Amino acid sequence: MTRFSVTTLALLTICLLMPNFAQGQRRHKKTKDTTGVAETRLKEVWNLVSDKYVETPDMDNLSEQAIIAMLKALDPHSIYIAAKDVQKANENLQGNFEGVGVTFQILDDTINVLEVIADGPSEKAGIRAGDKIIRIDGKPAVGDSVDNSFVASHLRGPKGSQVMITILREDKEIDFKVTRGRVPIFSVETWFMANDTVGYIKLSRFARTSVAEVRKAMDELRKQGMRALMLDLRGNSGGFLDVATGLANEFLPSRKLIVYQEGRKQPRHAYNTNTTGRFREGRLVVLIDENSASASEIVSGAIQDWDRGTIVGRRSFGKGLVQRMFTLKDGAQVRLTTARYYTPSGRCIQKPYSNGSDAYRNDIYERYKHGELVSQDSIHFPDSLKFKTASGRIVYGGGGIMPDIFVPMDTTKLTKHYVTLRNKGVVNDFALRWAERHRKAFASGFDSFMEIYDSYNADADFAEYAKNKGFEPNENDEEDALRAENTKRYQHLIIKALIARNLYGSHYYYQVMRDADDCYKKALEQF
Repeated sequence: MTRFSVTTLALLTICLLMPNFAQGQRRHKKTKDTTGVAETRLKEVWNLVSDKYVETPDMDNLSEQAIIAMLKALDPHSIYIAAKDVQKANENLQGNFEGVGVTFQILDDTINVLEVIADGPSEKAGIRAGDKIIRIDGKPAVGDSVDNSFVASHLRGPKGSQVMITILREDKEIDFKVTRGRVPIFSVETWFMANDTVGYIKLSRFARTSVAEVRKAMDELRKQGMRALMLDLRGNSGGFLDVATGLANEFLPSRKLIVYQEGRKQPRHAYNTNTTGRFREGRLVVLIDENSASASEIVSGAIQDWDRGTIVGRRSFGKGLVQRMFTLKDGAQVRLTTARYYTPSGRCIQKPYSNGSDAYRNDIYERYKHGELVSQDSIHFPDSLKFKTASGRIVYGGGGIMPDIFVPMDTTKLTKHYVTLRNKGVVNDFALRWAERHRKAFASGFDSFMEIYDSYNADADFAEYAKNKGFEPNENDEEDALRAENTKRYQHLIIKALIARNLYGSHYYYQVMRDADDCYKKALEQF
């Protein structure tokens, strides 16, 4: 069938199938007066396409494209999710999915088990990290056709269903019958003690289980002597609004405003703290960057406005719009922006989007080009967006949360040679192979690994591996020569961290990488 060029006007006739939804798009009084004319025009075009087009049009596809175009014309965060994609789209925020419970990496056309999720179906069956999956339900699971989609389609499935997995372990084939179940997706990626009194928690998203996960992590850290906390929200693109307010409640005094929201059809609604917060006294530092968005900005904005803690890092993304989920009759969903949210000082931190979704998505790259990610002096806010915190400090709205302490991105850390190795997958492949070859030597655990790893000189092994793959540094590249020493230190840590992840799980990756993390080190200085 011929693909149609999607024009918002011609294809929005689908609104006629959902009159209440269509009426919800009226943003101006003038629009309300002309709704009948607009609906008539849309219906006429719809009928013309249906009855007169040269080929038989796929009206179902056109209706989906119409919704997508309509929502795109509103703002960058109102989106349509087809019924077949709803479950996958919501898994990360719901905090679980149905499957066997392993993380994996495909190497040499073979599925390598990196981590077996605690208390998940695979762990209960006896599968271990380091196993290689070679057959699924008796059919080969190796070869050119094996990719991430292949693994997901064969290992995921409804709770209670069974799958036979044949693994290769130390040259021995073993069959495991695994009963699929609910597998948790943890939003707290790691927690550990940064020193004798400072705890560290990294939160990757605001899912249904996030507050409980953070509480559990804080309880464990308190047992180890935590009296101050680093909360890392870098790269956290957000999640549920009520989860954000629940997390902020853990840190702010009782009966304090966390955030309020209001929209054209939504009256102002305020979220305040209650009396159940568990960390309202200790010193608090929050880490953010240009990829911290939405719920991350609600938490960091409230903490900043009440002067409860110190915000360290770079200006956050700037998403101040609130979406509600609407389920359509066929099971599809629409995430529709219904309100803006405001921090306690009254800031709306939504960055402009009037120039279109492409410019909006490219904003981070524009920040990089203009030098904002490496120099605080390149960031300018108009006085009209000036607000004050509880103690009278000046803060700004209109484009993210500006940290109290700026930490520039280190653009001198990596040589072009290393970037090539990383982008070609050489770094990840080497770390997995090296971990497999030395798994027995490090069976005693992470502490032993940290004590004896350097004696194995994995850096020399990596240089030899890269050379054998045909990648050698350009000795005449002056820019690489200037960055060589920095890259050498960073490369040592990233390989060590990846090997630790492959041996013990992602929880330990961050414990190694903190030594190369300027933002982490700057945050730790605040204590």
